[in-house]
Amino acid sequence: MASDSGAAVIPVALSSASVYPLAVHDAFALAQDLGYDGVEVMVTNNHVSQSPEMLTVLSERYEQPILAIHAPTLLLTQQVWGKAWTKIEMSAAMAAEVGAATVVTHPPFRWQTGYAEEFAEGIQRVSAEYGVEIAVENMYPWKVRGREAKAYLPHWNPVPEPYDAVTWDFSHAAIAGMDSFEEIRGLGSRLAHVHLTDGTPNGRDEHLLPGQGQQRCAEALGFLAESGWKGVVAVEVSTRKARGAGEREQWLADTLAFARRHLSS
Repeated sequence: MASDSGAAVIPVALSSASVYPLAVHDAFALAQDLGYDGVEVMVTNNHVSQSPEMLTVLSERYEQPILAIHAPTLLLTQQVWGKAWTKIEMSAAMAAEVGAATVVTHPPFRWQTGYAEEFAEGIQRVSAEYGVEIAVENMYPWKVRGREAKAYLPHWNPVPEPYDAVTWDFSHAAIAGMDSFEEIRGLGSRLAHVHLTDGTPNGRDEHLLPGQGQQRCAEALGFLAESGWKGVVAVEVSTRKARGAGEREQWLADTLAFARRHLSS
């Protein structure tokens, strides 16, 4: 994708998580209506999100390429696609089939013995086997009665770990008390994918619209544009509280406008 001047333009995708509780079909329809560049599909217990054939039909119908697949590695999707490695392999296979270059995954939970210990080497193997990039997302510390509980192995922060590719989420960074602008600058070529959202350090995963929280979203996007970054920015904001007619659509249109404005170097 290029601008009129010939400079590369960073594509902005709509995550299907942003339309919850609506369906995957609605994500494609809204992405087309609002002018997004593609869709990131979050694999859930919804059968459409698990079917490469059905996703291909939606992609072609709405002329929205599938730019990323989010593996079902959330706590709420532990029953989807069985064992941990099966989730990664099936996500990579589906990404390759639908033409998505990136698979987003979370770090292993501490109770996923075997999988956690072999995670770094395993995702390199699966990535090479299917020809897709597996980008590990930054998470945040869990706290129980004010004390941090070790929920992830080796850690919730992928930056110091030996992962080739990282997905950066602004809302997760807010909970962890991290500065996304500085972290993104430091990641360099390891940054493969971005979840555009916002948050505050209040312990809740808010997924606010960019500009509503305390993260330096605008500066981070500007840096990506100026540095010639080659990844995808996927909008992953919460619209569950949308009530009035057209409110969800307006929020997603506003977030797309924010992204495009600050990605224009």
